[in-house]
Amino acid sequence: MKPHKAGFVNIVGNPNVGKSTLMNQLVGERISIATFKAQTTRHRIMGIVNTPDMQIVFSDTPGVLKPNYKMQEMMLAFSESALADADVLLYVTDVVENPEKNMDFLEKVQKLDIPVLLLINKIDSLTGDAVLGDIVDKCHKLLPNAEILPISALNKFGTDLILKRIGELLPESPAYFGKDQLTDKPARFFVSEIIREKILLYYDKEIPYSVEVSIEEFKEAEKRIDIRAIIYVERDSQKGIIIGHQGYALKKLGIESRRALERFFGKKINLETYVKVDKDWRSSQRELTHFGYNPE
Repeated sequence: MKPHKAGFVNIVGNPNVGKSTLMNQLVGERISIATFKAQTTRHRIMGIVNTPDMQIVFSDTPGVLKPNYKMQEMMLAFSESALADADVLLYVTDVVENPEKNMDFLEKVQKLDIPVLLLINKIDSLTGDAVLGDIVDKCHKLLPNAEILPISALNKFGTDLILKRIGELLPESPAYFGKDQLTDKPARFFVSEIIREKILLYYDKEIPYSVEVSIEEFKEAEKRIDIRAIIYVERDSQKGIIIGHQGYALKKLGIESRRALERFFGKKINLETYVKVDKDWRSSQRELTHFGYNPE
C-alpha cells in the first residue's frame, strides 16, 4: 500500500507577483482574490488539494511590504508565520520585479531548513531565453539552496510540475483536514472577500485600501442565502464615493457581488449592503481583531 503524504505548502513573495493566481490554479478553485491591484490578499488563506494518497494544504499570504500602519503590520505577520510552519515553501517572484526588494524577509527565507521552490512567474511576457537566464542567475545567487522553476500561473505553464515536486517533497503523514474539505475559512469569509474584490475592481485610488467588509448576517436555507454586509470606510467622503450619486454605485456593487456569490455558492442570494464610517480602523487593534487580523 502506498504511504500517505500530507503537509503545509506556503506561498510567499512581494505584492503583485501572482501568488493568488498561482494558488487558485493549484487548488482548482477561486479561493484567493486575484485582481490587478497590489496588496489584494490581506489574510492567510488555505486551499486544500486531496488525492487518495496525499493532502496538500496550500496557504496564500499577503505580499511582503514595509508596514505603514497596524493593518499592514498584521499582514506582514501572516507572511512571516508562513515561514514557521511550512513543510515546503513556494517563494514567488516574477520577470519584472527586483527580487532583492525586501531583503529582510528574503534573508529569513535563506535561513530556512526546508525545501524552497523559487518560482519565476509571468515568463510568458518574456521575448528571449537569454533574459530568463539572467533572471535565473540572479535568483540563484539570492537563494542558492532553492530549486528554481520558471512558470506562468495565469496560463497554467509549469503548475503541473510544481504539484509533482511537492508530492515528492512532502513528508509521510495522515491528513490534517477532512478529505472533502477545500479550505479552512468559513462561508462568511468568502462573502466578504467577494464583495471586497468587486470594490477593488470598481473603485479607484485609495478607496479599496480603506475598505473592510463585515458580514453581519448569513442565513442559509436549502435554495437561498440571506446576507447582510456592512462596508466600513475611514471617512465620510469615502462613504459618499462608495454609495455614489443617488446610490447608483452601491447598487451596481450589490448586483455584481450577488451574481458572483450565486456562482460561488450555487444558490439564490438575497444581499443587503450598508456603508458605515469607522475612522482609523486600519490602526485599531480591537477593530482589526474583529475583522479577523489575528495571525496566531
